[in-house]
Amino acid sequence: MEGPTPVSALLHRSTMVVAGIFLLIRVTKKIVTEKFLLICSILGSITAIFAATSAFLQHDLKKIIAYSTTSQLGLMVLAIGLGNPNIALFHICTHAFFKAMLFLCSGRIIHRYKNEQDLRKIPKIKLTLPITSSCLFLGRMALMGIPFLRGYFSKDLILESISETPRNLLVFFLASLATLLTAAYSLRIITLCFIKKTSQTPLNPTKEENLKLTSSILRLAIGSIIIG
Repeated sequence: MEGPTPVSALLHRSTMVVAGIFLLIRVTKKIVTEKFLLICSILGSITAIFAATSAFLQHDLKKIIAYSTTSQLGLMVLAIGLGNPNIALFHICTHAFFKAMLFLCSGRIIHRYKNEQDLRKIPKIKLTLPITSSCLFLGRMALMGIPFLRGYFSKDLILESISETPRNLLVFFLASLATLLTAAYSLRIITLCFIKKTSQTPLNPTKEENLKLTSSILRLAIGSIIIG
């Protein structure tokens, strides 16, 4: 389901997309069985792998961010399957900041380049949208789990909780592979948006974007750095 970028930022941040995860967190407090936790851990790790692989093969900017949301939802379900619903809730809160920022940045880029979403056709955005491109880079770093950014604290807790029990070695391998794939498609976005040259010329390269449009992105960027 596709929609306007501000709506996507709201849905993927804190409402419809994570509603099922929040329901699982509430159910886990009442129903805690080995079979239930095992199913959650397996489904979560498979979902994370599948979504991360799908994001790596996409060229549409919004689809890559949407698939990355699905991958992070898989990690949240995995945390629930490990018997740590509080860590899953913490990852929901940390994920909300930089994912909303990424969607707003993608909307700003798409609007600037006349509804173009294909990364292969977008020239170097750092020349035309320096503030948006900086926030996009920061969001990808937080999603990769770079230390001391917001995404690092919750993702590190999930991987640490897996490694505490030897019986979860397979789940640990799948979760680690999903995390590596997250870093791979994040670096792919950075390469296509910042480094790779295209045959198109930038649109209005001398003008910076309106501060009214970037103020919300800047506030989310500050939250992605200092809150965690």
